[in-house]
Parts: sequence; C-alpha cells; structure tokens
Amino acid sequence: MAVKDFIKQLIKESQNDMATVVSSGIVGDCYTFVDTGSYSLNALTSGSMYGGVPSNKITCFAGSEAVGKTFITLSIAKNFLDQDKKNLVIYFESEGALTKDMIEERGLDIDRIGLFPVATVEEFRTQCVRIIENSGKNEGKMMIFLDSLGNLSTMKEMGDVAGGSDKRDMTRAPMIRGTFRTLSLMLSKHNIPLIITNHTYDAIGSMFPKKEISGGGGIKYAASTIVTLGKRKNKDGTNVIGNIIKAKLVKGRMTKEESVIEMMLDYEKGLDRYYGLVSIAEKYGIFKKVSTRFETPSGKAFEKTIVNDPEKYFTEDVMKELEKAVFKEFNYGSKREIKNDDSDE
Repeated sequence: MAVKDFIKQLIKESQNDMATVVSSGIVGDCYTFVDTGSYSLNALTSGSMYGGVPSNKITCFAGSEAVGKTFITLSIAKNFLDQDKKNLVIYFESEGALTKDMIEERGLDIDRIGLFPVATVEEFRTQCVRIIENSGKNEGKMMIFLDSLGNLSTMKEMGDVAGGSDKRDMTRAPMIRGTFRTLSLMLSKHNIPLIITNHTYDAIGSMFPKKEISGGGGIKYAASTIVTLGKRKNKDGTNVIGNIIKAKLVKGRMTKEESVIEMMLDYEKGLDRYYGLVSIAEKYGIFKKVSTRFETPSGKAFEKTIVNDPEKYFTEDVMKELEKAVFKEFNYGSKREIKNDDSDE
C-alpha cells in the first residue's frame, strides 16, 4: 500500500472529518480574500493590492474610539455583498451605534444583512456557533462581523452589577480565549471570515507609550491578522473632511508584521481606494519626488492633485509596477497566487 493511501486509511479510521493528506490541501489554507475597499489596506493584510482580508480566518481591527473601525467593517461588508447576490452578512453589534439609515447610506443591501445585538461573550459564542453550523443551508457565502469585542460583558459581570458588586470579572479573558478556540477551526472548515473590531488602551507602567488590545490574549492567539489603527484629521483649508488613518500590522501570518500604511476615510465618499499608494510608488521609483511635486508617467503633479484624480496617474502600467512593489514590500518572499473572493477558482 502506498504511503498516501495508508494515510487516507488512517484518516478514515480516525473519523476526523477535518484531517487530510497535506498534498490534497489543508483546512485553513487561504487562497482567496475579501476586498477592503482600499488598495493599501489590501496590500497590508494580503500582500496584494487586489487581495484583502483572508476569506476563512479571523481578522481584528483595533483602535481608539471614533478612529474608523466601523467604517472599515461596513466597507468590507459592502464589497463582500457586491461579489455575489447570494452572499449574506451576519453582523453582531454590542455598542448600539448602528442604524438602518447608517448602513443603507453606505450602499449596503440591507435585505442581506442580519443584525444581531449581543451584550455578553456567552451570547455571541452560542449564537455564532449555531449560525456557522447552519451556514451550509445558504447557496451563497457568509461573512461574520463582531463590532465590538471590547464592549462585550459576561453573564457573571452583569450578575455582579445587578447585585451591587463592583469586583473585576476575572473569568472574561479565559472565556474569550475559549470562545475563539471554538470558532477558529469552525470558521476554517466552513470557509467563513470573521471580522472583529476591538478597543485599545494605554498600557500602565510601560517606560515607553504602548497601546494594548483589550480582551486578554485570546484574540491575539486566534486572529490570523491584527491591525491597529490611529488617525489624524484631514482638512481642506479649515474644514475637516475626514481622517487619515495609520494602520499597523501587529500580527500577520501572510504578510510582514510591523508594516505600516496610510489610508483616507472621507466623511462623504467613505474609504478612498487609492490613498497610500503614492508613498509606495515613490519608495520603489515608480514616482519620483522633485521639490514639492512628483514626476509620474502621466506628468508632474502635486500629491493632492494625484489623490484627487487617481485614475489619471495610476494607469494600468503604473498599477502593474505597484503590484510588484507591494509584493516586495509586504510579503515574506515565497511566491503565491492571490485571488479576490469573487474570482473564479
């Protein structure tokens, strides 16, 4: 008996429906991605401008309040729904901030979004497991969001508060770890991506300023990708028109950790698709900065001019060179094919 056939026999006898001969592919292999709406954020999380967040793993966006976490998740949700009319989104919401109008104004098909308000880790875990187990009944694909993990309480904490106790709940962190241990393999098996938003806080007692992610170590171990977000105001004259968001990859199994990009969140237009590419083009000699302007294949221009008219300067040839530059900038080095989740497999 050939070795491969013997392994198949062992798998059959083990009754482990997730076991496989490696040459046949592994549960958890990821070759497709969901577009984030930003070329630079796609590059950060997948190593390709045309990638995005992994289509069967946990991705966490963490940052302070009003940094743009919910904007980013809604942008990802819209792109996922636009890929296939049969796709659906499950959105767990713990902050009570989303409204029907807010979702609809961002162009999402509200008939294909299920909003699940949750207050505790236990509620999220139980409902999420049930939904994943029933996901095969839908003809299209499913994507799950949790906004936000940091705002979830526990049954114990709620009971303590109701009883007048103000003791810190020491069970929350272990419960979060257990929750994501349960969900990680289930998501991989069913090819469902989970996007989580979370809060950050200033670490106490650190010699140097450092941001920590709330919820203990559970999400740090379970997530394949963790991106922290910071912001500064984007102004047109004296008017604030949006935020420039600095995104740092603090954990990545597919791209280089500690990589940093910038993207622009416009209050009216949403996430800008091209913002952040100018700096990559300059670094790799695709654009050349001369004084205050850039020399591009389409002529000299100020950065603001390029940002306002991206399709003029980011031509097909420029985008091909940028994709090569992005691969060098963000990937570990092994060549792999990147597919967006709406591409043919």
